[in-house]
Amino acid sequence: MLLTPQDERLIKALAQAIVDRPRATLKELAELAGVSKATLHRFCGTRDKLLQMMEDHGQGVLNRIIDSTDLQHDEPVAALRSLVSEHLAHREMLVFLLFQYRPDTMLNDGEDERWQFYTDALDAFFLRGQQLGVFRIDITAQVFTELFLTLIFGIVDAERRGRAASANSANVVEQMFLHGAIATTKPA
Repeated sequence: MLLTPQDERLIKALAQAIVDRPRATLKELAELAGVSKATLHRFCGTRDKLLQMMEDHGQGVLNRIIDSTDLQHDEPVAALRSLVSEHLAHREMLVFLLFQYRPDTMLNDGEDERWQFYTDALDAFFLRGQQLGVFRIDITAQVFTELFLTLIFGIVDAERRGRAASANSANVVEQMFLHGAIATTKPA
């Protein structure tokens, strides 16, 4: 689905509204997003259709993140920085997807196919980084993908709740992913 810039802004506002008020009616969501109920109704029709549109848009955003980063050719640390930056540019959708996540989403039962391109691309990126000697080899590429996603989704949720400053999030994710939590200097 190709969205206009205006539709894109509405989707971002609705993503925020749904996360903040998950049980809100369509009318309440419209108010929170700054549009009339009639405008929202023309945009999506029903709340179920809205959620489906948002999930579809979220899938598209994740796929565009992968497409816009050169994970298979850039130097792995530079590609990681780009990957972090691209994810954080879509904070609203990440938070929405985090709150829409169901534990059964990745059970290999056909429902997870919509996310397969994304996870496969991340797995391949981390495997390539391992093969180049940049990332550790004692942790599987799939676990690296899970850890990366946990950090990304965790930091955007922490920002939303006021526990992390968005200005420093990219650096925090990069440092935690590449260097962990160990102090670089020992206390005296």
